[in-house]
Amino acid sequence: MCKVSIIVPVYNTQKYLEKCLDSLVNQTMKDIEIIVVNDGSIDHSEDIIKKYEENYPTMIKYFKKNNGGLSDSRNFGVKKATGKYLAFVDSDDYIDINLFSNLEEYIKKDVELIKYKTIKIYEDGRQEKFAGPVFKQKNGQEAFNELYSKDTLLEPAWLYLYKREFWNKNNFKFTPNTYHEDFGLIPLIILQAKIIVSTDVYGYYYIQRQNSIITDKSKTLKKANDLLIHYDNMIKKVNELNLNKKTKENIKIYYTNAILLKTKELQKKEYKIYIKQIKKRKMVKNIKVRNLKQLVKKVLLLINIKLYLKLR
Repeated sequence: MCKVSIIVPVYNTQKYLEKCLDSLVNQTMKDIEIIVVNDGSIDHSEDIIKKYEENYPTMIKYFKKNNGGLSDSRNFGVKKATGKYLAFVDSDDYIDINLFSNLEEYIKKDVELIKYKTIKIYEDGRQEKFAGPVFKQKNGQEAFNELYSKDTLLEPAWLYLYKREFWNKNNFKFTPNTYHEDFGLIPLIILQAKIIVSTDVYGYYYIQRQNSIITDKSKTLKKANDLLIHYDNMIKKVNELNLNKKTKENIKIYYTNAILLKTKELQKKEYKIYIKQIKKRKMVKNIKVRNLKQLVKKVLLLINIKLYLKLR
C-alpha cells in the first residue's frame, strides 16, 4: 500500500496536461501512485499520458474508458486506488511538488480528512490566495460549522486528502451525470468524519480558464436542476445522521443559499421554472433568523428572491 493515490480524470485537456502530470511525478513524496483516467478524450491527451506512462511505469497507472463525465471518472479511479489516502487533481490544474510531503505529519496520524489551501491562477498571470480557517483537530460537525462560516472554498474535492478506509467504509460516491458533484458530496463527507484537520499548507494551483465546466454558461437550467438533486439527497442524508440542531440548520442554509444564488444565471422562463421547484421544497424555512440583519434578509426573501440576493 502506498501513502497517496492521486486520481486524475482527463478529458480534452492537452494544453494543461503536461504541467499537471509534471507536478505529480516530481512530488518529493515518492510513495504515491498516479491513477490517470482518460474519459474518452478526442484530442491528443492520450498521447501525452502514454508518454508519461512509459517514462514513469511504476508511478503512473493509466486507464481509458468511454466518456462518462467527471463523477464517473473519479468513482472509477477510487476503485483502482490502493493508497492509504485519496487525492483528486483536475487535469487542467497542478500542485506544489512538496504538497504531500508537507501533509505527511497528518498522514502518519491517520487523520480521516486533511484540508489544504489553494491559489487561483488567472490567464493574465495574476494569483489569488484563499486562506480560510486553520485548526489542528475537530470532529465533522465542528469542522463543517467553522468551514461553513469562514471558508469560501469548502466544497472542492481537490482540496482534501481522504483516508481511503474512511471513504470506502461509507461508500462515498460522486453522483453520476450531474454538475456540481463536489457540492453534492463533500459537505456530507465532512459531516461524517471523526477527525479533520485544516492546515495552512498552500499546494493546489487552480487554473481559471475560460472554457472550463465552471465558466461554461450553457445548460444553465440543467446545472440548476442538478443542485436540486444534490439538495434532495442532502435532506435525506441529514435525516439519517445524528447531527445537532445547529449543524442541521447550517448545512441546510449552505445548500439553500447556493441554490438561490444559481437563480442569477437563469433567463426569465428558466427562472420561473426553477423558482417553482424552490417553493415546492419550502426552502425559505431553511433560512434561520439569528440576528436583525438575518431577519431583514428573510423578510426580503419571502417578498422577492432577487432583493434577498442583492444583500448577499
